[in-house]
Amino acid sequence: MGRGDGSGRRVSAPDADDTGTRILHVDMDAFYASVEVLDDPSLAGKPVIVGGMEGRGVVCSATYEARRYGVRSAMNVAQALRLCPTGIVVPPHFPRYAELSRQVMAIFHEITPLVEPLSIDEAFLDVSGARRLWGSPGEIARGLRTRVKAETGLVCSVGVAATKHVAKIASTLSKPDGLLIVSEPDTAAFLAALPVRALWGVGPKAAETLENRGIHLVGDILASPQRVIERALGAAGGARIWQLAHGLDPREVETEHIEKSISHEETFLHDTADRGMLRSELRRLSDRVATRLRGGGWEAAGIALKLRYADFTTISRSSTLPEPTDVGQRIGDVAIGLFDAVDLSQPVRLIGVRAEKLRPGGAGGLALWDDDEDWRRVDAALDDARDRFGGGAVTRASVLGPRRDVNALPTNPRLPREG
Repeated sequence: MGRGDGSGRRVSAPDADDTGTRILHVDMDAFYASVEVLDDPSLAGKPVIVGGMEGRGVVCSATYEARRYGVRSAMNVAQALRLCPTGIVVPPHFPRYAELSRQVMAIFHEITPLVEPLSIDEAFLDVSGARRLWGSPGEIARGLRTRVKAETGLVCSVGVAATKHVAKIASTLSKPDGLLIVSEPDTAAFLAALPVRALWGVGPKAAETLENRGIHLVGDILASPQRVIERALGAAGGARIWQLAHGLDPREVETEHIEKSISHEETFLHDTADRGMLRSELRRLSDRVATRLRGGGWEAAGIALKLRYADFTTISRSSTLPEPTDVGQRIGDVAIGLFDAVDLSQPVRLIGVRAEKLRPGGAGGLALWDDDEDWRRVDAALDDARDRFGGGAVTRASVLGPRRDVNALPTNPRLPREG
């Protein structure tokens, strides 16, 4: 979810100029929390927190009523309740979110075939070819918001601009339930007044680096030679930020999403230094990652381990594989090997496995022999059982026992593929 609480919201007038625009960024407002309110109207207008119900459960989403108390995504639920004592915690219902996401994306595709989903609750649309059918980009955005509300009961915020970058900024500023149009002639002035932190890709460290040099607003970047920004942020990063500040963003809407990585991680109810238990959890996570790889038709050429200690210090270790794989046993072996090389200086709070350097399954052709043939048969049987009886129906004997994690989820949940 976004970091904003709705303060400073900016929206366009009904007759706003949309000259030169063609990109829409549509973002569902507080999506998970909004779905919970939709399904339980008694929650309307209340500070709802979607997340784990016990221990170290984390916040997945929150209504704007809760955000105004400082509640944010990825925050510990206990901390969220300290900030917002009247908060109502509800558990997440991901199948329901996926169902509504499919409805919303179907609406987008009825308007234009050029849709680039960014996650389960946001997407870019290129409407340049839809003008004759649906009107100007501003008119299309208004109609889209009306349709989403009428057909799903949910609200969205939309940014309309000439580029993806500016459309994304505009939708963020218009939240909640808003529409902000930035015409091409107004883009420079619009950007110049923003803080540097508003630029896509300027994180806290980069922002601090710029601010320490007296560069607080995008206008300050515009007034600086490009070499100054490159010295501050590095040649590649500085050049990209300088271009974005000038409204230059050549990226097109990409209708085919290329997965960059697939990961699962777990936060434990209690910090643990039990290496045996942690290896067992890595097996569990590796099997989940492998299942998603096979479901998406991918193989991984690299595996990474993420580990967070009790004091929140986070480390990562990675390894490149001799041959790409989608086999859970192989992924688990590598993850455990990386883990065994780590010195546990203190108990562990969170652990994760990431498959990276992805490529389409079978892209390397068939080998003369397959060392993982037996494990592939096991995975195929497990996949079949999960499809027939549900995701929790079958697991390894080595990971049986009480769950030690809280709401283990994909790091970046995506809409499931259509069967």
